[in-house]
Amino acid sequence: MKPAPPPGQAVADEEVRAHEADVEDVLPGEAAVARAARHSLDGRRRGVRRVWPFLGPAFVAAVAYIDPGNFATNISGGAQFGYLLLWVVLSANLIAMLVQTQSAKLGIATGKNLAELCRERFSRRTSVGLWLQAELVAMATDIAEVVGAALGLNLLFGIPLFPAGIVAGIGAFTILGLQQMGFRRLEAGITVLVGVVVASFVYELFDASPDGGEIAKHLFVPGFAGTESILLATGIIGATVMPHVVYLHSALTQRRIVGRNEEEKRRILNFEKVDVVIALSLAGLVNLSMMIVAAALFHTGGLTDVDSIEGAYANLGTLVSGNAAMVFGIALLASGFASSSVGTMAGQVVMQGFIRRRIPLFARRAITLAPALFVLAIGLDPTDALVGSQVVLSFGIPFALVPLLLIAADREVMGDLVNPRWLSALAALIATLIIALNAFLILQLFFG
Repeated sequence: MKPAPPPGQAVADEEVRAHEADVEDVLPGEAAVARAARHSLDGRRRGVRRVWPFLGPAFVAAVAYIDPGNFATNISGGAQFGYLLLWVVLSANLIAMLVQTQSAKLGIATGKNLAELCRERFSRRTSVGLWLQAELVAMATDIAEVVGAALGLNLLFGIPLFPAGIVAGIGAFTILGLQQMGFRRLEAGITVLVGVVVASFVYELFDASPDGGEIAKHLFVPGFAGTESILLATGIIGATVMPHVVYLHSALTQRRIVGRNEEEKRRILNFEKVDVVIALSLAGLVNLSMMIVAAALFHTGGLTDVDSIEGAYANLGTLVSGNAAMVFGIALLASGFASSSVGTMAGQVVMQGFIRRRIPLFARRAITLAPALFVLAIGLDPTDALVGSQVVLSFGIPFALVPLLLIAADREVMGDLVNPRWLSALAALIATLIIALNAFLILQLFFG
């Protein structure tokens, strides 16, 4: 006779079967992913094939770490200080891995996303306040991404910025359309765009011929060169956590693969850690490459005042070749398209989670596109728009990061996947550092 399942197992199995049946009814390709994941969890797949079904969510989240705002910051750092701040970029990437793993774990452990858990765990007034600031952050995010994509179109094809912004919006609509065909198609589309950015900067690295010894030295040895370098380092680390993807990553993992028990949830989390490491390592490679290229070409060539995306594009064409400038523009365009789509998805998660309201994704895209088009229509400098959006994002960081870490340390919510005390302490220390750095940057901006 077949032994009876342990308490709760039958219910969990039924939930998994219902979830997979729903997926199969609508999206047969997604059911194949669910079955492949189940085979991996049951030990029937080995090697890379075992990990493959779980890859994807972190690649979507990683887009936020290579968005147009990162272009300006990393290029400015490399142009002004050469290879000096490479260790800051590496540190920021390690912090990003920790934060995104926490967000992914939240979805896996609870089957809910961060916005939903905030609504359940906090008062209504607090939830509404968190929702309003999250919507403001989503708008700021969209301004940065659309302006970045529009700037890429302007540099590559000479399209004026306002029409380029409309084209950028249409491009984001197209990418979001993949979601109607299933999460795997959307993940694949965004991963392709991430791949374009990675390949572009690998190409730029070969053209730049950087100093390997200087890279190795400054990648692991901390150092500064005056107050300005400290401020820039603060900006790089302080802007590491993008509030919207803290919400989004938990939503991407909450129902993607459903664990039937605590042990399976733990195994799913281990697979997701691989996803995070691979995706954010690629994002880190891009950010390091941006700074290395700027150091090798601009700083070494005495062009220490290159502090804008347009300036980098123009000087690449002058110092290297038109092809190098074109590849840079393509990377910027791919980054803008991908990150704009991700920002819209995050906004949908926030609204649905906090206030249980949902509007069509394309309607939301049209609404959030309006502020970005307004910025372009009034002729605001693109780099200034990017910097301004980053300030708003800085305000939003505590309101995503603190709830994430409070809930991740709550055993009642997280079960066996609750953070151990040492991890909670480390995460709290890092959160305090990031919040303090952002507060410092904001004070410098307004009171300088």
